[in-house]
Order: sequence, then C-alpha cells, then structure tokens
Amino acid sequence: MLNFLPAFFIGFLSFSFYTLNTIFWVLPIVICSILKALLPFKFWQKIFSYLLDHMASYWVAINTVNQKLFTNLTIDVSGVEDLNPKQWYLVICNHQSWVDIVILQRVLHGKIPFLKFFLKKELIYVPFLGIAWWALDFPFMKRYSQSFIKKNPHLKGKDIETTKKACAKFKYKPVSVMNFIEGTRFTDEKHKKQGSNYKNLLKPKAGGIGFVLSTMGDSLNKVVNVTIYYPEGKPNFIDFLCGKIKKVQVVVDTQDIDQRLLGDYVNDRSHKINFQKWVNQLWAEKDQLLEQLKNNK
Repeated sequence: MLNFLPAFFIGFLSFSFYTLNTIFWVLPIVICSILKALLPFKFWQKIFSYLLDHMASYWVAINTVNQKLFTNLTIDVSGVEDLNPKQWYLVICNHQSWVDIVILQRVLHGKIPFLKFFLKKELIYVPFLGIAWWALDFPFMKRYSQSFIKKNPHLKGKDIETTKKACAKFKYKPVSVMNFIEGTRFTDEKHKKQGSNYKNLLKPKAGGIGFVLSTMGDSLNKVVNVTIYYPEGKPNFIDFLCGKIKKVQVVVDTQDIDQRLLGDYVNDRSHKINFQKWVNQLWAEKDQLLEQLKNNK
C-alpha cells in the first residue's frame, strides 16, 4: 500500500512496525511464561500453553499486515488447501535466508498449528526470549557428535532422551514441528564445501526428523514438505524490509506418515538407512522442483 515511498524509508517504517509489534507481545508472553514456570500444575500449564500460542499467532498476523502495508510482495502458493489447524504436522523446508521463516509463518498461518522450531539447547539462556521459547514449547535439542560420544560413552542416547522430553508435551494439543533439515542456510560456498550432489540444496540431515518420528511418530498425522523459491535471487532480510522482494513461490506437498518412516532411528541400523534413503529421495525431488521453477521463471 505504501510501496511508493523510497526503499530506505519503507525499510525504516517496516522495521519500526516489527519492533513495536514484538515489544507489544513480548511483555504479556514473558509474564505468562514466568507464571507457567512457577505454577507446577499441568492443568494451568496447558491453559498457559494455549494462551501463549494465541499470542504468538496474533504476533504473526500483525507482521503479515506490516508486510502488506509496506511492500508489494506477491506470494504464489500451492498445496495448502487441505491443511487443517487441528492436526499434528512435521514441517520441513529448504533454507536460504532468514526471510524463509517470515514466509513460512505468513503462508501457513491459520492453516496449521503455530510453528515450533527446533532450537539449540544453549538458546534457552537468551534473556527474555529463552523463557518465551520454552513457554511456547519450542523443542530444545542437545546434539552430540560421534567423536564426542566416543570420548564420553556414558552420554550415548542422551540426545534422543532430550528430544523425547521436548516432544512429549506435544501429544495433548495439535502442533507443527518445524525443521530445516539442511541444518544451515544455503550458500554457494557451503554447497561447494559439502560437495552436495544437489544443484540447489545442501545435503539433508535426517537425524533431527528421524528423532522426532522416533519419539512422536504415532502422534503426527502428516509431513508438510515446503519448497520456497525466490525468482529474483536469494534475498537478505534488509531487502525484505525495504520491499525489494517482489515475488516468492511456495509449493507445499503434504504426505501421510506411513509405517516405513516409524521406528528406532537411533538403535535400528536398517531403519536408519531406509529413513535416510527416503529423505535423500525427497530432497532429490525438491531439487528437481527448484530446477523447474527456475526454468519457468
């Protein structure tokens, strides 16, 4: 609506709007987070969980208003027609920019439960945000490398125990567990360093979603496989704030979670190999889709 203004001014106004919206919601979210932490009663913790999710959803909704007000962004979306906010989902997506998170929140808002991103365990100590993420039931993961486990064998299996505890709370209400399975944002440098056999993607890391399906696969209904493509090239967040991104294409493919995806990812080697094959095939298809979107640009 206001995209006729100079780009730097749009960026300033948009950033200010985001900041004000965040400040507005941070205080009640932090207060409810503290109350949730202090009240050791499951009933009240469930009430606060629902309340906090609603607050976070309103935060996302107002951020979307901000985008429509200050930018002329067109998002071409397909595949969201059959999504249901009352179901349990595992959401995966390719990762190119911090803008991905904003696009995902906007496209999926109201269509599936509020997205819960996997976070590193250390982030729980971030002032204010750490307790807010905890109260919003974001799953914190503690991952150990194979070399670390060899030196500390008594910690074997501790990472899966942490994931189980993080996911246990999701069984009583619908949830969308989100994971960027490349583990980091795509760059040409990372792509070359990895020797990735995909043209547009980094190698997928199956461990995170393997853990999730091992711990709560019986609770999840479907996998939501999201592909994000930026026809004008990979953006940074400043470009997004300034309204320089004009179009984004999002393709959503929803798949049932069948029995071949369920099993003991940690201890069953056969299941682990088959699961990784499934992830690799999924990623090969995503790579082909990105090539098609490029060619149709």
